[in-house]
Amino acid sequence: MGEKAEVRDENTKPPDSGTLYVVSTPIGNREDMTLRALRILKSVDLIAAEGVKHTSGLCRHFAIKTKLTRYNQHNQQAKGPQLLKKLKSGSDIALVTNAGTPGVSDPGGVLIHQAMEEDIKVSPIPGPSALLAALSVSGLRTTERVLFLGFLPNRPGKRRKELVNLESEQAAMVFFESPHRVQAMLRDLKDILGDREIVVLRELTKKFEEVKRGSISRVLRQLASKEIRGEFTLVVAGKDKGTDEDLLNQEIRDTIEEWLRQKEMSVREIALQLSEKEGLPYRRLYKECLSIKKRVWGKQG
Repeated sequence: MGEKAEVRDENTKPPDSGTLYVVSTPIGNREDMTLRALRILKSVDLIAAEGVKHTSGLCRHFAIKTKLTRYNQHNQQAKGPQLLKKLKSGSDIALVTNAGTPGVSDPGGVLIHQAMEEDIKVSPIPGPSALLAALSVSGLRTTERVLFLGFLPNRPGKRRKELVNLESEQAAMVFFESPHRVQAMLRDLKDILGDREIVVLRELTKKFEEVKRGSISRVLRQLASKEIRGEFTLVVAGKDKGTDEDLLNQEIRDTIEEWLRQKEMSVREIALQLSEKEGLPYRRLYKECLSIKKRVWGKQG
């Protein structure tokens, strides 16, 4: 009873309602667990975990004996109302994801929103975050403004469409990516945004933590020579101010015009070839090809 009272004293809320604690857990290294997170997990009535098996290992390591229940994207529609009912009846519940902070690129955000809609107290227990860990060591100059985008769509067409919308973004961009898609993601980034500066972090805080910096093409070459494992966080430099017109020098414009006059390649093929050769955004080159084609054909007409 003493531990229970200690948890509830932290928050001002009606005595007949519980609190949903949003608890950050390690993204790899268990030593990153905070003292407050440990106390909360030991004191609440229930832990709602994205993966019960994963969280069970964490609980055993820290001698946490609180009951666990599964809450993730597969059962959230059925389990959500059950958890809300417990909270309304006075139970305190800790929400945890498999790694990092709940509600960031995981289904925890749904339960948090539902709890707030029901006027249930929601309290953050901050701690490890792959997003902040990656930014802290990125060293990019554009991190004063940051755009977090999590996981982009699996389907290449949808992923590329979203990247096209980011071509002019000046803030640093942070993405999460899986090992089997990271090379395709990097190729899309290079084709659409250009060969920008990037920081690629793998297995953050774990034994085989790895950080790669440089141009996208350089990182792609490094990844091509090894078996890819582990989860990735990508920090991509934003677009430099005022560079849109300066990207294409006169030599590149002359090349585009020459190739168009030869009529051996389509506009798309010219843009793709120059994008790969010069490391410039495909969409920018494609627009320039269309503009030059209109001008050249206009003269000929």
